[in-house]
Amino acid sequence: MNSLLNKKIPNIAGIYKFYNQNNEIIYIGKSKNLNKRINGYFLKNQNYNKKTLKMIQEIYRLTYTLSENEHDALLLENNLIKENKPKYNILLRDDKTYPYIVISKEKFPRIYTTRKINLKKEKVFGPFTNIKTMKNVLELIKKLYKIRSCTLHLSDENIKNNLFKVCLDYHIGNCLAPCVGKQKENSYLKDIKQIEEILKGNLKNLIDDLKYKMDRYSKNLEFENAQSIKNKISMLKMYNSKSSVVNPKFKNIDVFGIIDDNENVFLNYMKINNGIMLGGETIKIRKKIEMNQSVINQLVFHFRNKYKTHNYNIISNKRIDCFDDSINIYFPKTGDKKKLLNLSLKNAFFYKEHHYSEKKERKIKKYSNLIQLSKDLKLKSIPKKIECFDVSNTQGTNNVASMVSFINGYPSKKNYRKYKINRVSGINDYKSLEEVVYRRYNKLKKEKNLFPDLIIVDGGKGQLRSAVKMLKKLKIYGKVNVIGIAKKLEEIYFPNDSFPILIGKKSESLKLLQFIRNEAHRFAITFHKTIRKKKFLVSNLDEIPGIGEKTKFKLLKEYHSVQKIRESDLKKLAKNVGIIKAEKIIEYLNK
Repeated sequence: MNSLLNKKIPNIAGIYKFYNQNNEIIYIGKSKNLNKRINGYFLKNQNYNKKTLKMIQEIYRLTYTLSENEHDALLLENNLIKENKPKYNILLRDDKTYPYIVISKEKFPRIYTTRKINLKKEKVFGPFTNIKTMKNVLELIKKLYKIRSCTLHLSDENIKNNLFKVCLDYHIGNCLAPCVGKQKENSYLKDIKQIEEILKGNLKNLIDDLKYKMDRYSKNLEFENAQSIKNKISMLKMYNSKSSVVNPKFKNIDVFGIIDDNENVFLNYMKINNGIMLGGETIKIRKKIEMNQSVINQLVFHFRNKYKTHNYNIISNKRIDCFDDSINIYFPKTGDKKKLLNLSLKNAFFYKEHHYSEKKERKIKKYSNLIQLSKDLKLKSIPKKIECFDVSNTQGTNNVASMVSFINGYPSKKNYRKYKINRVSGINDYKSLEEVVYRRYNKLKKEKNLFPDLIIVDGGKGQLRSAVKMLKKLKIYGKVNVIGIAKKLEEIYFPNDSFPILIGKKSESLKLLQFIRNEAHRFAITFHKTIRKKKFLVSNLDEIPGIGEKTKFKLLKEYHSVQKIRESDLKKLAKNVGIIKAEKIIEYLNK
């Protein structure tokens, strides 16, 4: 939980996802301030219901995506909930989507709302997250313009043949009756163009005109009419006609926002399908050389293959080689595509800032842990370089040892070492430690390399005594701090002191010691398993002439041991390897 709270989360709009330990999305939310919303879940004394409390207990990690505004965050939240169906999201999980306002593509276009769009037959505007705002906009349009509401097929032929009669809308002044030729198509389409400008959000001219009318009503003391127009202006200002996240005209598009510095490449990817953002993520790639075209192409290919978007068009800020002549690649400077690209770059840039700030915070935290460790162990200096030893065997066989190295609190894996114990047979951890400690520091002494600030051995007084014995033999005892850590009670032993010390279980310095000790144990066990596996594969079968690796593996897979092969029937064995090889094997093993 603390690691989640330590994340640097921006104070801007976006969506967030909570994951459980199985890496399943359990909740998706949105906020105009991600930092306040996410941290609010982990504050004490919050009166959450049982469902929310249970969800908080399951949170293992979180991710977030930035958006231009809260409106975009709400749209993105809606799409992602429908796509992933997290178990703690009760709302927005049905098949319904937010509604759109559409203008039909016909001779005298109609204006109406729909949840299912058809781009071939309709010009689409939206979607609308606030239904009340959408209704207000439609009502405003109907008051300002005389647009038909009927579904009649107004072809030139039908109008000419007088197939229709005027309806009630004409009589009450809501329609100019294009159905009977009372309004010409050119006049009607001029109104439609103005309505499109409103729906696109180009409201300045209309608002200026309304303000002029409002002022005129006020001067004439017609305050009721002035207030009515003021309300219309407020509704128009509230209206947010476009979303950079969801726009139906973006059918199949991949968006790649790419930035780099001297060390890393940061790439944000967004998948847009039928106007809906279906997926996206940001990654960091360490630069070995300058970011060239092949690096960009590899990253693009990786995401297109991962998200199965091989036939999608591409928007990017970096040059991308064309994969296919049918694929269009855009490098927009203005317009809707540029807004999408800016959003992608915004996510990539914040990821970069977050990465470096988090890295800096980790370094500061690690260094403070080392300072605390030096205080707890009463060391004269901060242990910047720490080495830890562990031994491993199976009932006295396959004896091995490991040494792990930590620099400034971080694992330095290039300095890890593994050892086969040569001079010890049977179970003798003390002698094994003597051998490996001597080999390690005798080599450092000969090569005149720097010794660690702190040596840790996995074990209690006996193991520590073995390490000290070898350090004295090498005449470096007293120049290097050395301790032993016993597993059961996590007791810390010092040379020449029969009584251990205990560090608080919640102490960060003890957690660091445990992590180093466990890493040494893991490294030793892994090496031990590798040695044991190799020896297991060596068997009496290797000594039989004409029996190769394939036959050996086939038999061991089938029978699991040489003894079971020896006991097998000749006919059964021949079915697996053939009669000639079977006879050779039985004859050799029976000797």
